[in-house]
Amino acid sequence: MEFLDFAFMQRALLAAVLVGITAPAIGTYLVQRRQAVMGDGIGHVAMTGVALGFLLNASPVWIATLVAVVGAVGMELIRSRGRTSGDIALAMLFYGGLAGGVMIINLAPGGSTANLTSYLFGSITTVSPEDVTAVVVLAAFVVAVTVGLRRQLFAVCQDEEFARVTGLPVRFLNLLIAVTAAVTVTVAMRIVGLLLVSAMMVIPVAAAQRVTRGFTATLAVAMGIGVLVSLSGTIATYYIDAPSGGTIVLLAIGVFMVMTALSAPLARRRASAARAAEEVCTRDDVKVQ
Repeated sequence: MEFLDFAFMQRALLAAVLVGITAPAIGTYLVQRRQAVMGDGIGHVAMTGVALGFLLNASPVWIATLVAVVGAVGMELIRSRGRTSGDIALAMLFYGGLAGGVMIINLAPGGSTANLTSYLFGSITTVSPEDVTAVVVLAAFVVAVTVGLRRQLFAVCQDEEFARVTGLPVRFLNLLIAVTAAVTVTVAMRIVGLLLVSAMMVIPVAAAQRVTRGFTATLAVAMGIGVLVSLSGTIATYYIDAPSGGTIVLLAIGVFMVMTALSAPLARRRASAARAAEEVCTRDDVKVQ
């Protein structure tokens, strides 16, 4: 446990816990909406924000948050219109954000694409006290939205028309999901990296779905898996000197494979229990007759 003696590891572990909670939390809703790759697109757009932070000599995390939120709102507006050209517009937004980041970083004093590496793939040694403060604030917002409004958000993700009939503010909630996803991307970029953050939004959720039934159970298990792999990957990075993002994502894939292997016998036990319950009900009906 000597890694706890280092201040940078303490900051990295705290950030890893917050990433493990927030990424699967919003990812559960994105998977429900079949928008699993939205985090990847926001990550591309956030690159422009990171580069602007270097250019303006401001916090890359906060500037990236602002740019990512604007990009996410644009994505949601394009999606809600449902036009055929929407895919092209989204592609231009995604790759324009990435290209803009590369161009702007070269305009910054002493800037180069090498400055973006830790933001692209994550790096535990670059998590500063200022980054931790920003991550804590942003993560608190994500948890408040994804847990506090889980019923309303689930209703919108499940059936927008039904949610609209029941009186829910569907447009506002859709925009809130997009904004929360954008905030989550910037929460995770220092540990997981912008290019891999989408994996942490999707893989823990997919793993949880293998062994759970029901939205709330999936949300809780996915967050647990996210914390487990984020902490394990960050600690492993300290010993093997590898990019934290790649290590965490590979561990998440490993958990998914384990959950997949466990899901088959679990499904058989559930089926057996259901048949046994059905037989009991049948016998009770016969006795009543």
